[in-house]
Order: sequence, then C-alpha cells, then structure tokens
Amino acid sequence: MTFEDDELYRDITGFADDTPTWVQHTVEVWTEAGILLFGALFVVAWWRSRHGSTHAFAIAVLAPVATAMAYVCSELLKSVFSEERPCRAVTAAVPSLAECPPTGDWSFPSNHATIAGASAVGLALIRRTVIWLTAPLALLMAFSRVFVGVHYPHDVAAGLLLGAVVAATAVRLGRHPVIRLAEAMRASSAPAVRWLTGPGAPAASATAYAPSHRRR
Repeated sequence: MTFEDDELYRDITGFADDTPTWVQHTVEVWTEAGILLFGALFVVAWWRSRHGSTHAFAIAVLAPVATAMAYVCSELLKSVFSEERPCRAVTAAVPSLAECPPTGDWSFPSNHATIAGASAVGLALIRRTVIWLTAPLALLMAFSRVFVGVHYPHDVAAGLLLGAVVAATAVRLGRHPVIRLAEAMRASSAPAVRWLTGPGAPAASATAYAPSHRRR
C-alpha cells in the first residue's frame, strides 16, 4: 500500500524539528494526553446525563462504547494493510521526535486519530455545541501524530474518518436498545443501579398539566 505523501511527511517533521524544544515536548505530551482528556470528557458527559433524559443518558453511554468499537476496527485494518511506519520507511526525513514503534505495530490507520475522531463525534452527539471544542482537539491530536514522526498524513486522515463514521453508525444503531435498557435500569430498586443511571430529568410539575377548573 503506497501513498504519495512522503514529501508532506518530510515537510511536517522538518518543521517539527525546527520548533523550540518546549513546543516539541508539549506536542509529545499532548499526543498521548489527548486520549486521557477525551476520556475525562466522556466521564463528565455521563455524570451530567444522569440528570437528563433517558435518551441523553443512552447516548452518553454509547459514545465511549462506539469509540472502543472504532479502535477495534482500526486495529483490524492495521493487520490487513501492514504499512510500515514512516519513521523507518521514509528516506531523507529527520529523526522522529517520538520513539519509532517496532515493526509489526503498523502505521495505517492511526489508532490515536481514530479514537480522536470517534470521541469528537460521540461527544457531539451527546451535546451538539461541544463540536466546537472536540473537533479542534481531534484535529490537533491527529496532526501531533505526524508532527512527532510516527504516522503519515494519510494515516491520520483515514483514522479521523474511520472513527467518525464508526461512532456515528454505532450510536445510531444502538440508541433504541440502550434507551430501553436505561429505562429499565432507572426503574430498578437496586441503589447501585439507580446511582449509575441517575434519577433522570425532573418530572414536570403535575399542576403544570392539570386542567383548570371552571368557575361556578
């Protein structure tokens, strides 16, 4: 499998090599810490959804599951394409900032970019406005993988697309079964189960929907 982006890889890693040391270290930290940040956002989304509708809670539960599914799909594709890492395969490129993964840890598609793409879409399905936060974070994570020299540009582009598609599809297909499960769990008498799902949205006041009495 061959793509014509070796020169772009050289340009990006050359640019990375010319940046200040603190920038290089920041990107090296971000390329791994970004996954932890997305994980923390999933936890926040779950916690907030405990006081929301059953539909919102179901999406908050499905989103990280869909991200895990996207990661599995990425791993399966890696074994199919078996693309060598650019930090070994591209000639005349500067040394990678991050340690080059061993042979057998294939390059296409990028797992990190896949997780980032799936997380960005999954979180946006929980609350649409957060796409303005999650999309830039996902793009930065994907770019960081090329910046530190361990992926080609096409690896991260494919990973972002794969993650987004798998997450959107998984949430769409799994939404109704999980809603029914969440409804059953919220009706459970077990305290641990009720804590996990939360009380849900407050019930509307009965008086708000009570018919008005006519004057006599």
